[in-house]
Amino acid sequence: MIQCRRLFKISCVLTRNNKLRVFQMSSSSKDTKHNAIKGAFVRGDSTFRNWIKADGSTQFPPEANRYHLYVSYACPWANRTLILRSMKGLQKIITVDVVDWLLDMSKGWQFSPEKKGCTPDTVKGCKSLRDVYGGDGYTGKVTVPVLYDKKMNVIVNNESSEILRMLNSEFNDFCETPEQRDLNLYPESLRAKIDAINEWIYPMVNNGVYKSGFAKSQEAYDAAVTELFQALDQVEEILSKNRYLTGDSLTEADIRLFVTLVRFDAVYVLHFKCNRRRIVDYPNMWGYVKEIYQLPGVAETVNMEHIVKHYHMSHPSINQFRIVPINPIIDFNEKHGRDKL
Repeated sequence: MIQCRRLFKISCVLTRNNKLRVFQMSSSSKDTKHNAIKGAFVRGDSTFRNWIKADGSTQFPPEANRYHLYVSYACPWANRTLILRSMKGLQKIITVDVVDWLLDMSKGWQFSPEKKGCTPDTVKGCKSLRDVYGGDGYTGKVTVPVLYDKKMNVIVNNESSEILRMLNSEFNDFCETPEQRDLNLYPESLRAKIDAINEWIYPMVNNGVYKSGFAKSQEAYDAAVTELFQALDQVEEILSKNRYLTGDSLTEADIRLFVTLVRFDAVYVLHFKCNRRRIVDYPNMWGYVKEIYQLPGVAETVNMEHIVKHYHMSHPSINQFRIVPINPIIDFNEKHGRDKL
């Protein structure tokens, strides 16, 4: 066995046939320590946590045209759900509305159908996502994505990781093709590996870019950005031996990582000061991003105009004058070369 670099108390081993094995997880304790740093960015928990279940164990069974997604193309968490909806062939089963890319901090997410790529609220006719949540009577945080039940007129869930798993497994009877029905990004045989990888990818990479960008002290920024690039170095090492994070098969863990990586060079390098390296500077990771982007149904969920405008124009504490920079030319359709692994 070849011992890999130890990362955040996570013991990783590559076996002789290059299969990743993860034996220990404790990144949550590391994240708790980061949250205690003065000026650290802390993300709140999601509020609505009901489940759609095909076995009838909840009041939300899967049905055609019953459920609706409210998303922002800019948001990586919402992007996860759009990718699964597309890959599983559920576009005709689950409808979608897209909010304005501009997040007004005083008004929240708005519906601006006059803007390219945005839609009205086709379900409730609301002007803002807060109204979907309950208007002035709702005092919690208003976030995307939102999985909404059009039949019962209630929000089912607004936790992207849980929506991801519902789309993966609970709508199989409605997938367009047998191949899409059989696609399983959270298979029983790989769940331990997937969960272990998610355990450190989320706090150190997915949320790590936000902890870097929204840090309000040098100490908080230094801690977050250092952990971020340690994690990215570890991802590069894994991908030098494996086509995907858990081995030869695309899984949920890859989709969760991809939505951050595809935004990295265009936004996070500059806007969130994550500028030690770009993703294009990691040869294995860059090929990996291109391969996932080129999978059927993925590219249509990545709206770079919404992504770039949202970040640079929605955060006045970072970009006071809302100047949108000229962006690097990134060709996600270049040959990826990952099929050689």
